[in-house]
Amino acid sequence: MTDSRATETVITASAGLAAWMTEHRTSFAFTSYQTGQLFLVGTRSDGSISVNQQNYVRAMGLAAQGNRIYLASQYQVWTLENMLAPGQIANGEFDAAFVPRSAQTTGDIDAHELALTGDGAPVFINTRYNCLATLTPGHSFAPLWKPPFIDTIVGEDRCHLNGLAMADGKPAYVTAVGETNVADGWRQHRRDGGLLIDLATSATVARGFSMPHSPRVDGASIVLLDSGRGQVVRVDPQTGGRSDLAFLPGFMRGLAIVGNRALITLSKPRDGSFGGLALDAELAERGLDPVCAVVLVDLATGDSAEWLRIEGGIDELFDVIALPGVCCPMSLGADSAEIRATITWPAV
Repeated sequence: MTDSRATETVITASAGLAAWMTEHRTSFAFTSYQTGQLFLVGTRSDGSISVNQQNYVRAMGLAAQGNRIYLASQYQVWTLENMLAPGQIANGEFDAAFVPRSAQTTGDIDAHELALTGDGAPVFINTRYNCLATLTPGHSFAPLWKPPFIDTIVGEDRCHLNGLAMADGKPAYVTAVGETNVADGWRQHRRDGGLLIDLATSATVARGFSMPHSPRVDGASIVLLDSGRGQVVRVDPQTGGRSDLAFLPGFMRGLAIVGNRALITLSKPRDGSFGGLALDAELAERGLDPVCAVVLVDLATGDSAEWLRIEGGIDELFDVIALPGVCCPMSLGADSAEIRATITWPAV
């Protein structure tokens, strides 16, 4: 599959990815903040893979609930609604068509991971202002929590707060790259200063990670990405003990758990923030080149036989979410000919 809108970008998939999505009746979405795109991946009726993509400037965090997707972009949080009724099919293939119906302007706060509470309210990691936040009328955001070592809400990325885990419909854990209270201080702690923090107590559950990201509650433990090492890690929140589950050849950011599997996004490391990490040495020792991909990992065995790989014009991905119950999703771009011509209204 070749995307004509991104120069020489080619998307390929493993032989078993479509079968896995069909078996679990699920599809997935992921973002590329480097090129500002939302990708929706599903399966067509003939068993082939469908990839639909639309432009959103610096597309990052994603969350989905029912017929709604939230997407964090450079200075807005978008709400996309599925315009299809149950059983409806669009263009002969698509069983969900997500339309951007509204966007709340936040300003450039560098919003990272995004989630929805049990009552459907969006919460997100406000990285630039070092806090967990939510949307509020009349303002860019409303702070909900900040790490105890951050003394004030200020527009300085001090600790690079980035990942958010939910439990029972509430924010439960966050990750940060470094325990610092000075602007850009986290950059000095990229190799081993990463933290996993319990939001209920503000206590640090575990430390010593390298640019950790995307914590997710999985039963009694937490799975997170120790991205600077290239390791998927399981953490015991009671003891702080951790074990490596799998090494993946790229810089990891997004993670979505589906049963005993995890969808994980990989990027090609770039110089600057990602240079000089243990991941570089590990790739060299294993004789591997980094890849840009979404990989399906078995959390019991660490195997990653299924994947969707992007080559050419895109090197970096961000978040990924599963869309259970949706086989073949599509969306309309916020500034496209299709959205100008698509008009719907409820039955009267």
